Amino acid sequence: MSLTDGPYAGPPQPDVVDPSGGANQTRVRAYNERLVMSLVRRHGSLSKAEIARRSGLSAQTASVIMRSLEADGLLVRGAPVRGRVGQPSIPMRLNPDAVYSFGVKIGRRSADLVLMDFLGTIRLHLHQIHTYPLPEEIVSFIVGGIGKLEGQLGPGERGRIAGVGIATPFELWNWSEEVGAPREEMDRWRDFDLQAAVASRIRHPVFLQNDGTSACGAELAFGVGASYPDFVYFYIGSFIGGGVVINSALFSGRTGTAGAVGPLPVAGKDGKSTQLLKIASVFVLEKLLRERGIDPEPLWYSADDWIDFGEPLEIWIQDAAAALAQAVVSAVSSVDFSAAVIDGGFPPWVRARLLAATRKALQTLDLQGVTVPDLVEGTVGSHARAIGGASLPLFSRYLLDTNVLFKEL
Repeated sequence: MSLTDGPYAGPPQPDVVDPSGGANQTRVRAYNERLVMSLVRRHGSLSKAEIARRSGLSAQTASVIMRSLEADGLLVRGAPVRGRVGQPSIPMRLNPDAVYSFGVKIGRRSADLVLMDFLGTIRLHLHQIHTYPLPEEIVSFIVGGIGKLEGQLGPGERGRIAGVGIATPFELWNWSEEVGAPREEMDRWRDFDLQAAVASRIRHPVFLQNDGTSACGAELAFGVGASYPDFVYFYIGSFIGGGVVINSALFSGRTGTAGAVGPLPVAGKDGKSTQLLKIASVFVLEKLLRERGIDPEPLWYSADDWIDFGEPLEIWIQDAAAALAQAVVSAVSSVDFSAAVIDGGFPPWVRARLLAATRKALQTLDLQGVTVPDLVEGTVGSHARAIGGASLPLFSRYLLDTNVLFKEL
């Protein structure tokens, strides 16, 4: 199959110079293969007849493509489904072991490296806590971690790694005060090309994307995206970030930062306007804990294993919820989103409490003229940024870009 010729080959390149021009047969075949795999990913499993109906391909073309993908190990057969008449249909699904990718999340207090399979399941995971991120230390963590995780794989598995995707906050140097880092240390990020630095030391293709956008992409691909064609997404980490999905496609905007919800203006408890990130971010909870003499380190050990910090946690949840409710109203006043999705680097029980408090806070606002969207929990969870990063090589090499993913032709 053309998509997988050679262990590190990318997708076939078009034989046209003008991108608005036509495509040769190889390019059309590659597109159709990606379309089939993207549809199967969305629906979990599909028969040849369903693929033909949803894609607009002829039954013969769909059959040929699915046989080819099966022969290459990218699709596997499910149990036959017997109907009332005719031959039983055989659903096909993605083979989780067909392709792997590395995903990296760089946070203000910690970094994660995951090995993800073709279905978005994390197979291996490394976690590192730092006082604040520095370029050389992050590169060492990524490069050394990849070597360590690859050492746990067999030769065949290592040959199926599609690449490395890095999800990182942009302009890290702007947050030196909030993370308690010396400005001159954080300024080292200004002219540092992280993507190039990692790519020069490993054999895999390297991709880089904003961490909030990556988390939103993970939710689109592996979470609520199949249920909501349009949603605004809030991901609460050390700082809050997010993304925008319109018509089942990730909208990144002119500079790639659309949906960077942190700067949204909201009213604080004192009635004064401030930015959302200065209320609904984990660094604010960290500050509350320190002020009360409580060690905040457990916040960063494992996002899924927080302890209940009692009163300061409840104060933070209520304050964050009040700010999030205002941000939701602002977002839906501009775009008629069908849902507002809230997730973050914390356990599901914290997310549930935050969502309930945000629903309650919404009812205290003047909602005249506002169509309130569904307020839903994100389903990807605390590893959304790393999973979103790991998705980048998969979309580049095997699947349709998120701008066309999930659209049924």
